[in-house]
Amino acid sequence: MAKRLRVFIPDGYPIESREQFNQVGMRLAAVLYGDLLQKYVPDAEYDIWYSSDPGAQPPTDEQLADYDAVIWPGCNLTIYHDDDPRVQQHLKLCARVYEAGLPQIGSCWGIQLATSVAGGKTEAHPGGREMGIAAKIRLTDAGKSHPMMEGKPEVYSHFVSHDDHVVRLPECATRLAGNDWSPVQAVEVKYKNGIFWATQYHPEYNLHEMAALILAREERLIKFGFFRDGADVRHYVDALEAVHRDPSRKDIRWQLKIDDSIVDDGIREREFANWLKYLVLPRRQS
Repeated sequence: MAKRLRVFIPDGYPIESREQFNQVGMRLAAVLYGDLLQKYVPDAEYDIWYSSDPGAQPPTDEQLADYDAVIWPGCNLTIYHDDDPRVQQHLKLCARVYEAGLPQIGSCWGIQLATSVAGGKTEAHPGGREMGIAAKIRLTDAGKSHPMMEGKPEVYSHFVSHDDHVVRLPECATRLAGNDWSPVQAVEVKYKNGIFWATQYHPEYNLHEMAALILAREERLIKFGFFRDGADVRHYVDALEAVHRDPSRKDIRWQLKIDDSIVDDGIREREFANWLKYLVLPRRQS
């Protein structure tokens, strides 16, 4: 009998942040990716490491060797706060996974982790937060022929929520996509013995999860001027939920510029599906 695919998912959100997600009906970051994994590989198994919890210990080298891959979901830690023990835990583990040669994928925090460990640099964005639906993400020349982007349109939109962005790539990285807000929206990093595919945006989100995240961030988004007040937040959230339930709602889609790259799972999740196809599943067959 073939061995089941086993994946390790480190989730750096602290307990209070996870509770905030629960309150607005949003699946936890690691669970979003776990569900996506089992959508494409139904018999896959995954273990979540809530690394910011008191006493949380990373896997040993022997335990890590039992996994086929590692997925890094978003996180509200800050990668350049390297005096934070929680950040150090992630940096050290990512370096070990590179050394072990396990394929990695990640979004948002994941791209910052992937590049920082390999010698890149992340900083706070001078314009503040990129939030909601990021438009006009464009493939680079390298991205147009890269397996990570197979089946992706040359220009597309995606879900984002970040204050920081990658400002310098390591020499071992290839930039695959960017937009006017963040030139580095997708990369491949080949470092030590491993390969890490990463995006600044979130292939694991859908319209419902983005609506829930906006509710979770309501107070902050009003403070930063994204919305006038709570009623304005709810109007926008209701519109996202309406399209999630019925993608044929041309009226809302036209108003909010929600194109097929947002509502079509096959486009929106393409990077993750390609990661399984090209980096993860072939290892099981070799």
